[in-house]
Order: sequence, then structure tokens, then C-alpha cells
Amino acid sequence: MDQQDLRLSKKIISSYKKRLEKEIFERSMKLRMPQNKFEEIINNNNELINLKKALEQLETESEPPSKV
Repeated sequence: MDQQDLRLSKKIISSYKKRLEKEIFERSMKLRMPQNKFEEIINNNNELINLKKALEQLETESEPPSKV
């Protein structure tokens, strides 16, 4: 993947992750859940965990190779 593809992928994944977190937050507010409960849901959501891992992987791929 070139740098432009990596940036686009990171942007799309980040945007989706933010929308998902926002949706969880809004639904939690409608249900009047305590803040610590919806934070726990966000931290333990498998899809969000996978998105974070994907973003981390894209970050490492976009870093220039270090000189040894």
C-alpha cells in the first residue's frame, strides 16, 4: 500500500470508529445508563477493539523504516 492508501484507510476507519462510539454514547444516554457503564461498553466492544488494532497496524505500516 502506498502512503495515500494508508491515509485514506486510517481516515475511513477512524471515522467509522467515532460514529460507532457516538452511537453507543447516544443510546446509553437515552437509556440513562451511568457514565462508567457506557465507557465499559465502549472499552469492551469487540468491533471497537478490532478497529483500534487496525488503526495501530496502519500506523506502524505508515512509519518510515528506521535506520539501523
